[in-house]
Parts: sequence; C-alpha cells; structure tokens
Amino acid sequence: MAKLLIIDDERAIRSTLREILEYENYDVEDIDNGIDGLEMIKKENFDLVLCDIKMNKMDGLEVLEQAQVIKPDLPFIMISGHGTVETAVEASKKGAFDFISKPPDLNRLLITVRNALDRGTLVTETKVLKRKASKTREILGGSDSISKIKETIERVAPTEARVLITGANGSGKELVARWLHEKSNRSESPLIEVNCAAIPSELIESELFGHEKGSFTSAVKQRIGKFELANGGTLFLDEIGDMSLSAQAKVLRALQEHKITRVGGEKEIEVNVRVLAATNKDLLKEIEDGNFRMDLYHRLNVINIHVPHLTERVDDIPVIAQNFLENICGDYGMPVKKINDAGMSALQALPWTGNVRELHNMIERLIILSDKVITEHDVRAFANPGGGTNIGSATASQIANNGGSSLSSTFDSFNNFQDYKDHAEREFIKFKLEKNNWNVSKTADEIDIQRSHLYSKIEKFGLKRAE
Repeated sequence: MAKLLIIDDERAIRSTLREILEYENYDVEDIDNGIDGLEMIKKENFDLVLCDIKMNKMDGLEVLEQAQVIKPDLPFIMISGHGTVETAVEASKKGAFDFISKPPDLNRLLITVRNALDRGTLVTETKVLKRKASKTREILGGSDSISKIKETIERVAPTEARVLITGANGSGKELVARWLHEKSNRSESPLIEVNCAAIPSELIESELFGHEKGSFTSAVKQRIGKFELANGGTLFLDEIGDMSLSAQAKVLRALQEHKITRVGGEKEIEVNVRVLAATNKDLLKEIEDGNFRMDLYHRLNVINIHVPHLTERVDDIPVIAQNFLENICGDYGMPVKKINDAGMSALQALPWTGNVRELHNMIERLIILSDKVITEHDVRAFANPGGGTNIGSATASQIANNGGSSLSSTFDSFNNFQDYKDHAEREFIKFKLEKNNWNVSKTADEIDIQRSHLYSKIEKFGLKRAE
C-alpha cells in the first residue's frame, strides 16, 4: 500500500483529498504546514507528497526544494488555487512531478497520483539495477574529513593529475578511485583495476604490460596488458606498496615516457593512461626499508587523498548504516528495518577493525538475525559471530558509558555454545519464514532442509505466525 502525505493549510482541502485517496486504498497522512511536513518526510518513508503552494510559515515551493535535498527521488504533486502557467513551470523546474489546480478534478487527481507512484517505483528499481550493475556507490557521510575528500575529488577529477589514495583496508579507497574516474574527462573510457597484492611478483609485469607469444614457458599466445587495456582511460593500481621493485621500474618508465614494452617484446607501444594508486602501507617507511622507489613515489603522489578509518568518523556511522539497511533490505525484497538509538550508539562504539566493509557485513547480519527493530542487545549479540569484531576493554568501557554493559556480559547470558547456536538458528528460521510469508515448503527449499525437519524446528522453537 502506497503511503501519501498531504501538506496544505486548508483543513477542508486536506479532508477532501484524504477521503478520496483513502477510498482508493492509499495510506494517507496530512499536516497543515511545510515545516512539520519536512520533519515527517525526514522521519518516515512516503511514496508521494501532495503539497499546496501558498501556505503560512513556509511556501510550498520552498518545501519542495528542501525535500529534494532530503529525499531526491520522492515525487511531489503541487496543488494551488492560484495556478498560473508561470507557477507550474517554476514547480516543474524545481523537480515537481505535476501541478494541479484547486479544486482538483477527481479523475485527473487519481491519474496523476498513479502516474507519479509508477514513476517513483521505476526510479527506485532503476537505482537498484544500476547499483547491482555498477560498483560506484555514493560516498556517504558529512564529517569534515569526508567533506574534504568530496571537495578534493571535485577539484582533482577533471585534471590529469595522478592521485595516491592512502588508508586502511576496507576504508573505501577503491570507491574514491571510482569517483575520480566517474567525474573525470575520461569517464566514457574504461577504468581498469589491478590489485598488485593479489598477483604473484613473477607475473605482475606480464599483467601490467602484457607479453608476446613464447616470451616464457606458459606464454602460448600474445596477451594485452592492463596499461594497453586502459588506453584513453584510467588505470587503478590498488595496493601498489606490494609491487615488486622490477615492476616499479617499468611503471616509472611508463609514467615518464607514456610508453610500454610487452614482456618478451621489443616494440614500444604508446599509451595514454591516467594512473591512480592506492595503498594501506606507509610508503615513506617502505622507501626507508628499500621496498619502494622514491622516484616512483613522487611520480604517483602528485595529489594525496587520505581516507580516514571509520573510528575516526563515528558521526558518519548512522548515515552509512541507514544506507546499508535500505540497500540490503531492498535487495532481499523486505521492509526496511530500523536501528534504535541505543543500538546505533553500540554500533558507533565498536572498534571496526575492518572499516566500512565490516560495517556492511555487520548490518547484513543484523538484518537477517534480528527482529523489526535492531537493538543494542542485537548489536552486542551478533558483533562477533566468527571472531571478526572484538571489543576490547577500552571499547567495552565506551559502550558502558553509553548506558550498557560489555559484549562479554551479553555472551554470559548464554549458558553454553548450544544455547547461543539455538538462538541464532531460531532467528534465522524466523526471518526466512516471514520473508516467504510463512510458506513452509518454499522456506524449506530455500534453506535446503526437509519440510518435516523445518516443522520440527518450528515446534522446537515455538515459532508462531504473527496475527
């Protein structure tokens, strides 16, 4: 059922619109001013807003403008008793889906509402598909460090400057590289990624520069390297601190002369490539230890972007967590779960040794194993299922300061491993049953157990369908 919000300072109009729309089985809420309307838009998930233009406290067009910042994809239908072509055009420019004059024609109103909801659905589906097809996601957060990164990307991306991205594993270095490419003049050309740590040192040169047939034992045919594949576009060298010294020398030459030579070849090949590099190592220390070339470091480090650890920007965790909640629940085709204030405080107190990547995994785990509202208890119970997140004494005291006890006391609530295992199993089965609308056969197939076995589990755990 679609959820609609009516913002209008005339009670009679609100009542009339509400009566019409509720008769059509829409879930409708109304408010008499734009300021409170914006607060409702922030807190609740509406599918459509019908907003008057001429109102006390705040003009309808101003409401529209501010709502576009809060939820850019929320469709607005503007309504006014003083409608003019100029007003309609201005509303459309500001992002309104349509404009309706008072008193509204019943048929036109309902058709417009249906069309606006259809468009909203299409926009949401398109975003989900694009997100699945593309690895480029939004850089979330409003902390000073993240704001500075976004500003640097805007300035640097359109240039040809090389960028060295530093930061811990899982902090989002790859995402910064993708945005540098997306906002560059090379965005229509390929972005080629090479994880230098994942390629054996004896193969890295062949991977980067390609090789000729017969140049070594397994070279049964000619191979094009990453530099050639990225020609005209961007080459992203991830974990460059793990590159061998011999490969570093060839990369330096490629950066200096814009030419490469395939392994086993003699012909020089011109390449037009912008190089971005990333590392979780201290390259200056690697230079001191003789593991990295200083001249290559200076070639790569024209612009430096440091991505901070998640614990250095805990104020961004609520925004990132909410985004993960919406995306993961959307992928699972289930209603978006909520995290209460105590649960969010517990999330912010965790050490996040795996950074944003670990937070994503944690949110997915909480979605699967917790009820509709994720609590402080859930965060502590599921924070360390396989030894990933470990709350030490300092972090435990942080959580205690937020009004709770340590993670160890939560685990102490289970007498033994079997009790904890039963708890996790119960929550998993409950989630799957609710997801499949308590279709036992479908759920049994999905989790790969016999139907009779699932019935036994339902009886064992006392699971019942919600009335």
